[in-house]
Amino acid sequence: MTRIWLSFSAAFVLGACAAPPVPDSGAGVGFNDYGTYQSAQAQARAEREAALSGTTTVQTPGYQEPLSSTVPSNGAPSAAEINAALNNGPASDTISATPAPITTSATASAPVATNAAGISREQNFDAVSDLRGIESDAALRQQQQAQYQQVAPTALPTRPSDTGPNLANFALSTTNAMGEKIYRRGFTTEARHNRNCSSYPSPSEAQVAFLSEGGPQRDRKGLDPDGDGFACAWDPRPFRAAAQG
Repeated sequence: MTRIWLSFSAAFVLGACAAPPVPDSGAGVGFNDYGTYQSAQAQARAEREAALSGTTTVQTPGYQEPLSSTVPSNGAPSAAEINAALNNGPASDTISATPAPITTSATASAPVATNAAGISREQNFDAVSDLRGIESDAALRQQQQAQYQQVAPTALPTRPSDTGPNLANFALSTTNAMGEKIYRRGFTTEARHNRNCSSYPSPSEAQVAFLSEGGPQRDRKGLDPDGDGFACAWDPRPFRAAAQG
């Protein structure tokens, strides 16, 4: 009996030596220890969150960011993300999508002597003095004098004889006032006078027709019933005033 028990004991010891070793339950799958496994899981989770939010997380070699500062446990934004959104973070972490305004100097271009509507301000001394000086004005005057040309007077062209009566010549040949009777007239009604004068667009055209038909000596249409030589209230005074200067 003792021999049988020793045989079973020896067989059990040999079986225990041949069995494979039990793996360490403290080590993670594919990792040396459980701490490395947690760091790798935190990194993978951070990359997934960054891919979903459209940002990229750059991990510095040799440094594992703690899980609590990378991914909030409750899904709320972290303090670093809030600071970055409020532009309170470092300048290297925040990139503005709006370009900075370009500042130009007011002295980059010379002022123009015109107002907002493009009207010349040459009569404004302050505006012109900013554009030109004494030297530039002197050079401009010399340039204008070099381009100056004096044209000799020539004889006036001969007036054609078939243009009809000349109102200016007729006005200057008279000296009587309007309404002063010089020529003999027959009886003419006021209605006939008004009707015939209304057929002309203006008193000047009525006077030309009056002179063309024998006036002022003859008045066939009753255009000059008072006999002053001026038909339909035509006035010679503007021509006389122009001749006197």
